[in-house]
Amino acid sequence: MKNSILILVVSLFVFSSCKEKEVKAIPPQPIKVVQIVPKSVPIFNEFVGQVYGEKDIPIRARVEGFLEEIHFEEGSRVKKGQLLYVIDSDPFIEKVAAEQSMVAQAKTLLAQKESDLQRVKPLAAIDAVSKRDLDMAQAERDAAISSLNAAKANLNFANINMSYTKMYSPINGVIGRTLAREGEFVGKDPNPVILNTVSDIKTIRVQFFLSENEYLLMAREYINNPKRTDKPSFELILSDGSLYKHQGEMDFIDRNIDEKTGSILLQATFPNPDGFIRPGQFARVKIKVKNIEAAILVPQKSVTELQGLYSVFIVNSENKIETKQVEVGEKIGDLWIIKKGVNAKDKVVIEGLQKIRSGMEVIPEVTEFKSQTNL
Repeated sequence: MKNSILILVVSLFVFSSCKEKEVKAIPPQPIKVVQIVPKSVPIFNEFVGQVYGEKDIPIRARVEGFLEEIHFEEGSRVKKGQLLYVIDSDPFIEKVAAEQSMVAQAKTLLAQKESDLQRVKPLAAIDAVSKRDLDMAQAERDAAISSLNAAKANLNFANINMSYTKMYSPINGVIGRTLAREGEFVGKDPNPVILNTVSDIKTIRVQFFLSENEYLLMAREYINNPKRTDKPSFELILSDGSLYKHQGEMDFIDRNIDEKTGSILLQATFPNPDGFIRPGQFARVKIKVKNIEAAILVPQKSVTELQGLYSVFIVNSENKIETKQVEVGEKIGDLWIIKKGVNAKDKVVIEGLQKIRSGMEVIPEVTEFKSQTNL
C-alpha cells in the first residue's frame, strides 16, 4: 500500500513538471508595433474669439422725439445714404422758424446801427458831436454784428438738429433688428438712443486674448526670430467644429498686457465674401505657433501613465518587450510628441498592452497607424 502511494506521488510530480515545461514552451506571440519615423510637426494653439464686422456702426437718435417712420427691412442689406428712420420734425421746424425770426431782427438792428454810425461819422469829423458819441455808435454797430452772427449760429444749430430727425445709413452693409418701433419716444435714456447697427461684413474681425506666456512664445517665434520669414497663419474653427474655408491675417496686437487678467488682445481679419460669418459669433482661432523638426510621434494609446510618470512598451533587437520611461510633449490630435525616452526606428507596441510584460519574447508585426491628424 505504501509503495502504491509513493508511486502515485512520484507520478503527479513528474506530470506537474511536464506541464510546467509545456507552459514555458509556448511559442512567442505576434504583437502589433509601429515603427517610429521622425517628422516635421507644426504646433498649433487655439483661442476663443468673438466676431465683429469690419465696421459696426451704431445708428443713434441724436435728438429727442417720437419715432414716426422706419424705412428698411430688419436684417436686410442697406446702402450708404439710405434713409432708415424719421423722428417727428414739427418741434424742430418751429425752432428753425423762431431762429429765422431772430436773424431777421438782428439784421434790422444791424441796419439801424449801421445807419446811425454813418450819420455820426461826418458830424464827428467837424466836431459837431463828441468823440464819445462816435465811439458809442461804433460800439453799437459792432454789437449788432455780433448779435446777427449769434442769431445765424443759433439758426444753423436749429437746422442741424432738424436734420438729425432723419437718420441715414453711414455705410453699405447689413442692418440688424430695430430697437425702437414707430410711435416710441427715442433719444433720451431710458428710451432707446442706439436704434440699430449697420455692419460691413465683407471682411470680419475676430478678437481674442493670449496669456502673457502664450504671447511671449509667439513673440519669440515670430517677432524676435530673424530667421522666420513666414507669417503666423490664422484659421477659424466655428462653433459646430467645422473649419472656415478662408485663412486670416494678423490685424493688430494691443499695446499692453491687461494687469487684471494677465492677457493681451489680438485681432485677426478674415475674408467673408458671401456673408457667411456674422458679428457676435464665437469661434476658435487656430494659430501655428512653431515647427518642431524631426519630432518623435507615438500614438496616444501606446502611452501609459501612472502617478504622473509616462511609459511605452517597445520591442528591442532581441524581439523582447522592454519598458521605457518617456517625457511627453504636446498632444497633436491622436498622437503624442515624445521628448525623451525613445529614438527613431524604435518599435513601439500599439495593441495588447494589457497582455504583455517586460522580458516577454514576441513576434513584432510592423503596422501603419492610421492617424486622424493631418500633418
